[in-house]
Amino acid sequence: MAASTARAVSREHLAWPFFDASHAEWAVRLDGFVASPAATGIDHQDVDGACRRLVRSLGEAGLLEATVSLEGHDGIDSRKICLARETLAFHDGLADFAFAMQGLGTGAVSLVGSRELRQAILPKVGRGEWISAFALSEKHAGSDVAAMTCAARPDGDHYVLDGEKTWISNGGIADVYTVFARTGEAPGTRGISAFVIFADDPGFSITERIDVIAPHPLATIRFDNCRIPALRLLGNAGEGFKIAMRTLDIFRSSVAAAALGFARRALAEALAYGQDRPMFGATLADLQLTQASLGDMATAIDAAALLTYRAAWRRDVQKLPTTREAAMAKMTATENAQTVIDRAVQMFGGRGVRSGEIVERLYREIRALRIYEGATEVQKLIVARELLKENAQQGKS
Repeated sequence: MAASTARAVSREHLAWPFFDASHAEWAVRLDGFVASPAATGIDHQDVDGACRRLVRSLGEAGLLEATVSLEGHDGIDSRKICLARETLAFHDGLADFAFAMQGLGTGAVSLVGSRELRQAILPKVGRGEWISAFALSEKHAGSDVAAMTCAARPDGDHYVLDGEKTWISNGGIADVYTVFARTGEAPGTRGISAFVIFADDPGFSITERIDVIAPHPLATIRFDNCRIPALRLLGNAGEGFKIAMRTLDIFRSSVAAAALGFARRALAEALAYGQDRPMFGATLADLQLTQASLGDMATAIDAAALLTYRAAWRRDVQKLPTTREAAMAKMTATENAQTVIDRAVQMFGGRGVRSGEIVERLYREIRALRIYEGATEVQKLIVARELLKENAQQGKS
């Protein structure tokens, strides 16, 4: 993978008012990591092993500390998370995945976990000693969380879980899982609770490993009379959906940042190839059609970057809800990145669809981002719902 480290992600946007000096220092640390052997020799034929090594290396470099917070919600800097994902995605999608899942998998623990749970779990995740996972989706409950059937029933000072979760990133290699299950306090999403499950809990198993076009550890997990202490309930019973949404609000803008990293890499590859490829007595980059595509690509990237870091800044600095802003960023960045990468593949011609080419890998990696943590169609509904809610409130005032 030496070719994947030949270029550096642009840092021009660090001059934007969304950032301060600490973010520039953070970017230097990130650049040092992606230039290290830990990030330049990733084995994509062994995704489980590669993710384990990446998590360990990220932890040893001190970068995973940004993904967890013993102090709770305010201890997570969304702009640092976004800068990390943009940088790592620019270099390698698996490195981005390994970093992001440590935060998403334990985000609920940082937000609402008891002091005991935070102290038992977060330091190990932050050091890269444990791998974490976030288990919300089911076969018939993805975008429609209210359709969840995995259940947890109270039994004295324990809960007993039964059911399945699927499309679980890090499933099969994670040490700790945040699991959402129906506890029945109320209909729909108001009857869901969140729990901490460990990989060695009796009754927990992996029933299927799932292969996708951009390989990463992915599995279906199952609970059969899985009995856990009630102390592993996160927050209060019936608050699981709110906890899940608060977690996603923190990390959804970082999905946009990962898309930015992929798009920036595609543009960098397109620029280099266009200026190097002979075409009709000049170069591919000399053609007006090529220049028009490059102009569109660069503009789409900046538009997405502004939305992405606006959402992160709003949460970090203004301390305001970012449900709408994060949805706008995720939707725009992933859709724009798909277009940017597709144009890069088109510029590369036949070489662009050759297995092993960077733009071919980017094409596979970006496709998943338009779906996970809420598909584009869901983001549109979230934006519209927030707009209608705001308009109704203004009408009452």
